[in-house]
Amino acid sequence: MKPARLSLRSRIFAYMILLILVASILIALVTIYQYHEQSVDYHLRRLERKENQVKGHIKYLINFETTYVVSQENLGLIFKDEIFKIADIHKVDVNLYDLEGNFLKTSDTSIRSEDVTECLSAKILNNLRASVDKHYVEEIITETEIEYQSSYSIITDSKSKPLGIINLKYKQDNTFSDYELREFLRRLGYAYVVMLLVAIVFAYFISRYITKSLKQIGEKLDQTRFNKRNEKIIVEDAGEEIYNLINAYNSMIDELEESAVKLAMSEREQAWREMAKQVAHEIKNPLTPMRLSVQSFQRKFDPEDPKIHQKVDEYSKTLIQQIDTMSSIASAFSNFAKMPAQQNEMLNVVEITRLAMDIFNEDYINVSFEEQEIVAKFDRTQLIRVITNLVKNATQAIPTDRKPRIDVRVFQENENVTITVKDNGIGITKENMRKIFEPKFTTKTSGMGLGLGMVKNIVETYKGSITFTSEENEGTTFIVTFPKN
Repeated sequence: MKPARLSLRSRIFAYMILLILVASILIALVTIYQYHEQSVDYHLRRLERKENQVKGHIKYLINFETTYVVSQENLGLIFKDEIFKIADIHKVDVNLYDLEGNFLKTSDTSIRSEDVTECLSAKILNNLRASVDKHYVEEIITETEIEYQSSYSIITDSKSKPLGIINLKYKQDNTFSDYELREFLRRLGYAYVVMLLVAIVFAYFISRYITKSLKQIGEKLDQTRFNKRNEKIIVEDAGEEIYNLINAYNSMIDELEESAVKLAMSEREQAWREMAKQVAHEIKNPLTPMRLSVQSFQRKFDPEDPKIHQKVDEYSKTLIQQIDTMSSIASAFSNFAKMPAQQNEMLNVVEITRLAMDIFNEDYINVSFEEQEIVAKFDRTQLIRVITNLVKNATQAIPTDRKPRIDVRVFQENENVTITVKDNGIGITKENMRKIFEPKFTTKTSGMGLGLGMVKNIVETYKGSITFTSEENEGTTFIVTFPKN
């Protein structure tokens, strides 16, 4: 099953790159905002300077240059020509209103004429009257895609008597500021690209460094097995968290080894107990009829009996039969306990199979070979034991009420040798399939159930395998596979 999420290394790498991108975007947004604020502040201060200059010019005009009587009624005459001079000198549009807010004069002839009538809004007039210095700056307005900022001031005569209202319309030109912003963002973009490339390389090595110890721990965990000695993890220059994790793993390995030793001892003790019980049970079975035979012989013994020799012969046969049974029990346990011989030899599996099948005289046993010579490294005696045990089990699995058939095949596949033994017996039930190779397990009324366990032990010693397929009341096929070399 694949993990639902990205690996820790990929996530660390992605988060670091995402952090750089987010930081870059935030810096760009802050830069744009700062440029905008600086632009607004620059235009506001420039408007104030122009306003002070215009006021000084108007004051000089009223006090020293005009030939008209300075009054509200003559305000239009005073600024009739001077308003254009003021606008031209100070590079600003000028509008003149009386104290009631009625339009008097403008320097912008392109959009106004002498007969234009316009009044200031009540909001502007109220703000002017409420202002301490009789000054009011209107918010930025946009006309034909051009931004303007207006200031309104009350002009007075030499005696500080209000004469009218002058309006300065300052056009905000952000061309240079926008150009500087674009240039700055372009250079900043180049720096971000370089920084992003450096961050990618840096993030790659950092994520690799961080996850290196975790990867090593993961590999050790994958290799951890209960039935073998596991190596501890030794990592130098590990962080505190990784160090604690490694210590926890090494402690677990120590506890696992202690548990494995205790479990192995317990299993060995249990195995010996079970083996002792099995041996005792199997030996008691023939001892009982032997005891009964001896007791019966003792009670009925009569030297004068004319049939005494016949009875002695019958008692002797009974004892010999039970002694043979005990001998076969001892041989079965001895063969099961004996490890397969390690004196391997290159032998012809076909020839050995024929030799093993010579002890079976049943006509229903069919042996087939795809080739006349299949050479493999095996022990002659152990291979015969494997084949004879499988064939013997097959003959015993066939009930007496059906026509028996056993097929033995020997063939090679690539670098492996395969021997199959197929019968048409009663098959193996699903409940017994998982226990079929366990020692002592048997479904027969006789025998100790050690044959298949011994076969499995021999085959696995030669790096082979034994499997089977079975259907109830149809039959079973055992498949033995082992390498040729």
